[in-house]
Amino acid sequence: MKFLHPVWPALGSLLAVLTFSLGTGFSQEESVRPRISKPTKNPETPPAIPAISDRLRESIAAHEIAGAVTLVATPDRIVHLDATGNAALNPSEPMRTDSIFWIASMSKPILGTLILMLQDEGLLSVDDPVEKYLPEFKGLKTADGKPAQITIRHLLTHTSGMGEITADQARACTTLASVTPFYVAKPVAFTPGSKWVYCQSGINTGGRIAEVVTGEPLDKLLKRRLFDPLGMHDTTFYLTKEQLPRLAKSYRRTDKGELEATDIRFLNGKSPTSTDRFPAPNGGLFSTASDYARFCQMVLRGGELDGQRYLKPETVQLMTTIQTAGLKTGFTEGNGWGLGWCVVRQPQGITGSLSPGSFGHGGAYGTQAWIDPGRKLIYILMVQRANFPNSDASKVRKGFQETASDALSNLKSK
Repeated sequence: MKFLHPVWPALGSLLAVLTFSLGTGFSQEESVRPRISKPTKNPETPPAIPAISDRLRESIAAHEIAGAVTLVATPDRIVHLDATGNAALNPSEPMRTDSIFWIASMSKPILGTLILMLQDEGLLSVDDPVEKYLPEFKGLKTADGKPAQITIRHLLTHTSGMGEITADQARACTTLASVTPFYVAKPVAFTPGSKWVYCQSGINTGGRIAEVVTGEPLDKLLKRRLFDPLGMHDTTFYLTKEQLPRLAKSYRRTDKGELEATDIRFLNGKSPTSTDRFPAPNGGLFSTASDYARFCQMVLRGGELDGQRYLKPETVQLMTTIQTAGLKTGFTEGNGWGLGWCVVRQPQGITGSLSPGSFGHGGAYGTQAWIDPGRKLIYILMVQRANFPNSDASKVRKGFQETASDALSNLKSK
């Protein structure tokens, strides 16, 4: 059958000029067998919507960022892709659309997706206690001595109350198995499920559970089950020496309003190519805008892309709807939390251009990816700025999302 999404009439004037086809065929194959899929080929290089690029240049001129890659997509097309500014300063190196970024906590939805894939296959349930897979968690207690039974759902919704490890402890660990004893040595801060507190250790524990039920290291498991089949060939915990030159340099803004180079802090002084560190699903992945768009398209399409099914549609619905009831969550107002995803309950402020029920995640250095199921749009922002006061509420994110939303709405009205 032909897939024609309702957003395309809205883009008619732009897409006619660019000679895009308005339909793509796909099957509804339900198989989850591993298969390598090639990225969807556009008849031409994806366009750059001038208003979006101009808005990013304003952020660059204001020394908010050195450069950016921006991408907007529908379920089956990239409708905007552009690189603006520089990937490095002094000496200047232009940003490329295939530049690689540390995506930090944008790794978390990928782990959530993997866990739900394993649930679809009957290997686990998000309501299982963690101790079922990691016996070290038996007898865990809160700080005041009460029993604390943590479930996988608690891990993915940041409601576990687990404690965090130090940088020195993280530096000493090279596997997820080796980091687990440090986690269980910490008291649980509150009764699991009673509060929302952003929790890195919980996500990493989820990654260890995935290793236990599959018998495979997390980096190899994600490559086999998601990255290779989706064609995400630049998404990895460990860059190759060939990929390293495309890694955008990280910067911080000084008190004088200038940008100065800084390190990627989670590496703890190690190289992005070093495998002498554990594959951290809480924030250890590198990726490109186009790679992450493939992942988002699969989720927006209900768990299917290019004829291969990764998740059941009802599982995607579970994963991307609020699972935290009325708890106050997130780093901006009006949000709840799904299973690995932030979910917009009431759009406002930074999320004002998104529909209710939109979901996504940001990263520590300003990267953002948001899926608006109401408008069937994906917004991806790739930057490397270390010290935003709040990376989820940056002026750069706000300007990008609002400009992209307005530009597509204006096309619809023509």
